[in-house]
Amino acid sequence: MKVVADGVHDSGGKLCGVSVGFLSDKARPHADEMYVAADLAERKKLLLEKADAVVILVGGTGTLDEATEILELKKHGHTDKPVVLLNSAGFYDGLKEQFRRMEAEGFLPLPLNDLVRIVDEPGEAMAYLESTEG
Repeated sequence: MKVVADGVHDSGGKLCGVSVGFLSDKARPHADEMYVAADLAERKKLLLEKADAVVILVGGTGTLDEATEILELKKHGHTDKPVVLLNSAGFYDGLKEQFRRMEAEGFLPLPLNDLVRIVDEPGEAMAYLESTEG
């Protein structure tokens, strides 16, 4: 996330951060806006409220938790924001395969492409997001 935030800042973009109390000392000090949530559940809620779209980048268990929560909310019609999973260097190949299996075996009530767009390159993510603006 630091690299993305640096790129936004360096190109003159607006940087909005959402941290959690126990990590607030690591929050970016010069963000245009910074929200500090009391806990991880509130942080996920704030992330979704502040976002126009969700792009899932390479990450750890926190990223996976956030990703699956947004997909659950989308599955149940609680958000219609576009969700993109950026599968950089095949990082999410296993997850992509699991999602496909869930779809094939009837565990997804919507087509996988209606829940999340899985792409391999940042340009594909941008093209998809630009096509959903409206």
